[in-house]
Amino acid sequence: MKTSIAPAIPTNFERIFHPQNIAIIGISAEDGGTGFGSGMFLAIKAMGFEGQIFPVNPKGGNLKGSHIYKKVEDIEELVDFAIITVAAKHVPEVLEGCLRKGIEGVEILSSGFSELGTEAGYELEKKIKSIAAGGIRVVGPNCFGIYCPKSGLTLLPGPDLSRQTGSVAFLSQSGGNAIDLAHKGKWMGIRFSKVVSFGNGADLRETDLLKYLADDASTKVISMYIEGIKDGDAFFESIQYASKNKPVIVCKGGLSQAGLRSVASHTASLGGSRIIWQSVLRQVNAISVQDLNELAHAALAFSLLPPGIYKRISVVGGGGALGVGACDAAEALDIEIPPFTTEQQESIGKFLPKPGSSAINPIDVANPFVPPQVLKEVLLEAAKDSRIDLQIIISLLYHYKVLATAMGLKVTEVAPFQELAETVCDVVKTTGKPVVVVLPNPKKGLDDFDTTEMLMIARREFLERGLPVFDELSDALRAISQVNGYFAQRNANHE
Repeated sequence: MKTSIAPAIPTNFERIFHPQNIAIIGISAEDGGTGFGSGMFLAIKAMGFEGQIFPVNPKGGNLKGSHIYKKVEDIEELVDFAIITVAAKHVPEVLEGCLRKGIEGVEILSSGFSELGTEAGYELEKKIKSIAAGGIRVVGPNCFGIYCPKSGLTLLPGPDLSRQTGSVAFLSQSGGNAIDLAHKGKWMGIRFSKVVSFGNGADLRETDLLKYLADDASTKVISMYIEGIKDGDAFFESIQYASKNKPVIVCKGGLSQAGLRSVASHTASLGGSRIIWQSVLRQVNAISVQDLNELAHAALAFSLLPPGIYKRISVVGGGGALGVGACDAAEALDIEIPPFTTEQQESIGKFLPKPGSSAINPIDVANPFVPPQVLKEVLLEAAKDSRIDLQIIISLLYHYKVLATAMGLKVTEVAPFQELAETVCDVVKTTGKPVVVVLPNPKKGLDDFDTTEMLMIARREFLERGLPVFDELSDALRAISQVNGYFAQRNANHE
């Protein structure tokens, strides 16, 4: 079924996500940067936003050398985007000023609207909708705003988010989830195109934003945290349109009775039935996840793995128990770990230490100190099996803490993570088959900070070479399974 989705107002999203100039309304020269407005001013400065930032407050004044305008209309230059942080009762008046100024869009960080469940709150939000209908797009109210690494826009209160741009978009009714995923992505290796916390969604919300992201060339993966929707038909049409060509990962909040009550007080949304939601997501081939961690793992896999179906894999490294666990987990996710032939086992076994190793698949390398060059040969041999679509390497680098202590050195000086990253990258280039890296770390005590630091540095080495990294094998397998499910269904739909 063909769909035709268009927002009620023609929107120049380029001016919203990549503004040349910004006005921040609600800045105070007296709060020392602790207020929302002043905090956003300093955060966007810290992000390195290259355009002009115009502070606005009826009292005027000066903040960090920047003149504070009394009204947005007093700014002589063109303003693309505005951030509103004034008290809720003043928002309609300020929004009307932005409309008169010709601003394309605003984000309203202020709370005190429909989420209160009061008549006054509903009336204020109705005014926002009415003004927006006159020709200005609104993100919020009751939100954390927009994060766009390429332009330097950031969420409240995110001065330290990554400026590395990427292919993952995240739409969230929860401001907390938006900023948490942005921070999590920074160390996990998820690089974002856009993150939008839209809160109550008085104007721009999941339906319009899904359609925009579906056609956005910089976005390859769409992820969402949704508490409730206001137009079921429009949402179904939008997510169906988006998921035809891009994976859409959905975490739905408020499916339990307790969660439903919490959603109503959080963003004044209707939660909905678990069965109905799961049915809708299956129909449109969206990926349903249980929480933010699962969403992050899926986004990482979709963004770094080439599009494809990886039904048969090899697992290299770890120990015997990890291999058993891999087999059990893979089977439950409809992923096969096929045993190698006797000839293949002999070929792989030539490189493995004796005794204790096994070349069956999973390949048990017997000890954690096998040199990277040996692991490279094992991976290359395993990849020769035409049945293998993808390889997983489990590296127990944390064991190098013991060697480092015995040698009187830092673990970062002993663990061969850089060489391992280089050799794994070479394997991918040589074989054309993806490799997923798992770096477990059971050592998380107060005396293991150096091990944790080493593993974070190791993660960065792999990620810089485009290799997805997971802490746990189960997370890696589940994410691979989600990739498989999406592309298998998409291929079936296109036949």
